[in-house]
Amino acid sequence: MSSDLAGVWEVALSDGVHRIEFEHGTTTGKRVIYVDGKEVLRRDWMFKLVGKETFNVGQSDTKATINIDAVSGFAYEYTLEINGKSLKQYMENRSKVTSTWLLNLDGSDCRIVLEKDTMDVWCNGEKMETAGEFVDDGTETHFTLGEHTCCVKAVSSGKRRDGIIHTLLVDGTEIAECME
Repeated sequence: MSSDLAGVWEVALSDGVHRIEFEHGTTTGKRVIYVDGKEVLRRDWMFKLVGKETFNVGQSDTKATINIDAVSGFAYEYTLEINGKSLKQYMENRSKVTSTWLLNLDGSDCRIVLEKDTMDVWCNGEKMETAGEFVDDGTETHFTLGEHTCCVKAVSSGKRRDGIIHTLLVDGTEIAECME
């Protein structure tokens, strides 16, 4: 990393939390983007100092764009967009379409993410093999983590505004959902 570091963002996706770092050399026009410490884009000697750079993040190749805007004189503002939305809008929408649980199993930390639209379950960046079934009060999506049996229960809240409530059970014990 050079002294041209202009922006750092943390982006939570289903396959994990990714760190995006952006270097902008305002004298040389250099632009470098790192995702999780790996260089994914480099442009040297750009004569236009403003503009945008688009790249992919994560296993699902989520589209990300860094916008470079002149604020005044030689000051610049850098904003990150994910799938065409500002990072703030993306994270607000993401909390509606995913549920996330953080827990420690057998001494290791697990980040479990449920994608509500597809019912896909991810654990520490790996898409889990699941089996879904309909039950009297909703659905259950079963999977295993090591020797542990896990189940995501989806039941109606009974209130149209609240919609469906998703609950994670590990070995029969309910795990509290976390807000990212």
